[in-house]
Amino acid sequence: MVTQEQRKRQLAREKFLRQQQRRTAARRKARMRNSVIASVLGVILVGSLALYTTGTLKGDDDKANAGSETSPSAEAPSKAPDPCEKPAAGKVKTATWKKEPAMTIDKSAAYSMRLATTCGEIDIALKTSAAPHTVNSFSFLAGKGFFDHTKCHRLTTEGIYVLQCGDPTGSGSGGPGYTIPDENLKDKSLKSNIYPAGTVAMANTGQKNTGGSQFFLVYQDSQLPPSYTPFGTVSESGMKVLKKIAGAGAQAADPTTGNTAPNATVVINKATVTKS
Repeated sequence: MVTQEQRKRQLAREKFLRQQQRRTAARRKARMRNSVIASVLGVILVGSLALYTTGTLKGDDDKANAGSETSPSAEAPSKAPDPCEKPAAGKVKTATWKKEPAMTIDKSAAYSMRLATTCGEIDIALKTSAAPHTVNSFSFLAGKGFFDHTKCHRLTTEGIYVLQCGDPTGSGSGGPGYTIPDENLKDKSLKSNIYPAGTVAMANTGQKNTGGSQFFLVYQDSQLPPSYTPFGTVSESGMKVLKKIAGAGAQAADPTTGNTAPNATVVINKATVTKS
């Protein structure tokens, strides 16, 4: 016959087991949530090298996918009409480089970037002194026409709210062939792991110092780990363009790339970086 004391011990053991199960489930849920966040703005390197053209990237394969990423899950397609114009005539350039460009900007000066897109102009005030390598890279790439005629290949409408651009392949796996260091990760605008609306930041592989050419524009406050270099702020008029793009919604995830492309035809007709 089970005594009262034995019964108490049995109940205590059962309670302990239930607590452990709940804790294990909570940890598993947290890991899944973090992996989703990382995958939205991270990269899966294995297999993505096949998306690159050969020749120009010899000896630089480890850097070729800087800024590429995959999307965690499909989103329901929207029926909203395309609010944007047809792209300007022209072809995407495919040049790549093995090394980060030499520093040519004036680190103490103010710079701005203008994205003349099919949906309207997006002006961005660049954080030159806080992110000089990033701004210098964008100045170099824009001067080479690297961003011209490229599609913004991803729009996220759940969890985080960003438009992703800067990949000449349009696949989420493209880059300039080199990487740049992380910068400005303690920017005063980043509070409680929130990237506020209007932030322009670098995508990366999920590892340190792996930014390339892909960047994202935040159209609504988004919770993200402070691992993505914030290097610019979108103007008020530019935010209206972003809101128009977001309002058209996103397509279901592509089964091959995982991209959730915007319904709007978002193409950067011309990108320019100028010194104020």
